[in-house]
Amino acid sequence: MKKILRGIGFFLLAIVVLAGAFLVYARFSDGPLEIVAGGPFTTGQLTETPASWAFIRDRDVIEFQTLNPARSRTVWLGVHDDRLFIVSGYMNTGIGSLWKHWPYYLEEDDRIIVRIDGNLYEQRLQRIMDGPDVIPVLAEFNRKYGTGEPTSPETVTSGDTWMFEVVPR
Repeated sequence: MKKILRGIGFFLLAIVVLAGAFLVYARFSDGPLEIVAGGPFTTGQLTETPASWAFIRDRDVIEFQTLNPARSRTVWLGVHDDRLFIVSGYMNTGIGSLWKHWPYYLEEDDRIIVRIDGNLYEQRLQRIMDGPDVIPVLAEFNRKYGTGEPTSPETVTSGDTWMFEVVPR
C-alpha cells in the first residue's frame, strides 16, 4: 500500500512540476499559448492602425499584449461599425478573480499592442460602461460566440462584463 501511495505522490508531483515548467515557459514565449498568457511579442511588423477593422470581423481570436506588465493573451473580438471591441466576462465571479487580471492592468496603463497576421498595431483599450454601442457589440459577440440568447446590457453596467474599444494611441 505504501508503494502505491508513494507512486501516486510522485505522479502528482511530476504533474505539478510539469505544469509549473509550462507556465514559466509560456511567460517567456513570443505571445500567448492558446488560452495561457504568454510573454511580450518579439516578432511582428509595426503597422499603422487600419481605418476599418472589418477585415477581421469573422476571425475567432486575436492576440494582444499589455505593456505593464508585458504579457500577451488571446481574446475573442467583435467588430461593430468597423470598430474593434473586446470584452472580459465573469469579472464578478470567483473564476474571473483568479483568471482575469489583465483588465485591472489597464487601470494604470491602457496601452496595448494587437498582433494580427504578424502585424503589430499600437493601440489603447478604452473601457465602455454604457451608451449606444453596448447592445450592438454584445449582439455581435452573441452572434459569434453565444447561444443565440439575447445578452443584457446590465452585464456591462454592473461590471460583470468589462467591454473595451480598441482605439489608436
